[in-house]
Amino acid sequence: MPVSGEEMLKFYRKAGWEIVHRKGSHVKVGKGVLREIIPLHKELKRGLERALSKRLEQTRTGKES
Repeated sequence: MPVSGEEMLKFYRKAGWEIVHRKGSHVKVGKGVLREIIPLHKELKRGLERALSKRLEQTRTGKES
């Protein structure tokens, strides 16, 4: 089931990421020196959803690269 941009943003906020910048339908979130851009679309494409989820999981487990 596809995840919306708003849902992905909630996952990132729950993991301690903060909103750095917001313009139009895109939000830049950050945690320390890390940055990620999340589009607030109704449904995220599968590849983008996987990439964002993978990055979120890496920061939760401490495997930042």
